Amino acid sequence: MTDPELLRDRALAALTAARARTGVLTSSVDDRELTAQHSPLMSPLVWDLAHIGNQEEQWLLRAVGGQDAIRPEIDSLYDAFEHPRAARPSLPLLAPAEARRYAADVRGRALDVLERTPLRGGPLTDAAFAFGMIAQHEQQHDETMLITHQLRKGPAALTAPEPPPGIEGLPAEVLVPGGPFTMGTSTEPWALDNERPAHHRIVPGFHLDTTPVTCGAYLRFIEDGGYRDERWWEPAGWAMVREHELGAPLFWRREGGEWLRRRFGVTEPVPVNEPVLHVSWYEADAYARWAGRRLPTEAEWEKAARHDPVSGRSRRYPWGDADPTPAHANLGQRHLRPAPAGAYPEGQSPLRIRQLIGDVWEWTSSDFLPYPGFVAFPYREYSEVFFGPGHKVLRGGAFSVDEVACRGTFRNWDLPVRRQIFAGFRTARDAT
Repeated sequence: MTDPELLRDRALAALTAARARTGVLTSSVDDRELTAQHSPLMSPLVWDLAHIGNQEEQWLLRAVGGQDAIRPEIDSLYDAFEHPRAARPSLPLLAPAEARRYAADVRGRALDVLERTPLRGGPLTDAAFAFGMIAQHEQQHDETMLITHQLRKGPAALTAPEPPPGIEGLPAEVLVPGGPFTMGTSTEPWALDNERPAHHRIVPGFHLDTTPVTCGAYLRFIEDGGYRDERWWEPAGWAMVREHELGAPLFWRREGGEWLRRRFGVTEPVPVNEPVLHVSWYEADAYARWAGRRLPTEAEWEKAARHDPVSGRSRRYPWGDADPTPAHANLGQRHLRPAPAGAYPEGQSPLRIRQLIGDVWEWTSSDFLPYPGFVAFPYREYSEVFFGPGHKVLRGGAFSVDEVACRGTFRNWDLPVRRQIFAGFRTARDAT
């Protein structure tokens, strides 16, 4: 998409959709719950709300629009690097009504900037990049707020319809042939710096699960004593298991002879045909070892998700270049859970691998590292400061992710101990 007016319309739609979702997440609970910290791992919801507005002000009003600051005195309050999440409730944050007014004021001015800004002539304005970046930023914080909703105690505050059913009869795994493919992108207009540039990779052949690992499969690991057997665990993971006395994914508990889980304020039986959720990298890695398999590398995951073995080109998505629809993937908080394994046949890859996009973030074995030729843009703190062995890469998005922040090249990363995120995994094995 290169037409400036189409890009303008796309940016408007993305910003509008993000703000509508923010409204749902922040209007479904009262002010007391907005200002409470539901977990030391997360910010109060009201912090996220004002942070969204502050980032939009800094990039769209000041950097693109050349306007003076509206509230320069709050910049430091909403600087994610200056204040850790656990400390944010003690800050003099904007109250809910004031945060809403501030975010609305910024949005009104930002739409004026979008309307009059030529979408060419500079790195922030070319292809409406800054507007797409801010839409992605808001959607990423919407996902963070959805995690907070999952962590909060009390009755359900959000509702959504059930996802479509899974489809049985798929092979358990398929062979992804070895050879070169193009990883990353140099042409996706709103791709972020860590997705760039496009470059060639050679990946040996490997076998990959056709669906994410299910709760039922993970239960077999639990029942076989997986959490009690040091053989399957990285040393740091085994230390985590012992320190916190872990025995199942986060939010699971055994009651009598039944496994239950808590999901957005509702307690329900663990659904055995649904992708497992809320497992750390250490848990995913231990399961894979127990199963005689391994986690795929990031390059393997992207080849499986993008490479067309007939044409040899890399697609935007497993199904092709078209934007996702509800028939392709479980995205955008449309459902409040992953779809059963095997769902979304229209979203499968040419090799019949399903649910690579949406449903659950998928842990890979890879550290978060820059691509060859990486250039930080528009600020180092988006990606560069996180590069290194401390963070593991996740791919594919989840039901919590909007399509604007999810594509075949999109890279997520987190600490290997993280369990509150909407993460699952699939496994791989060498072809030889």
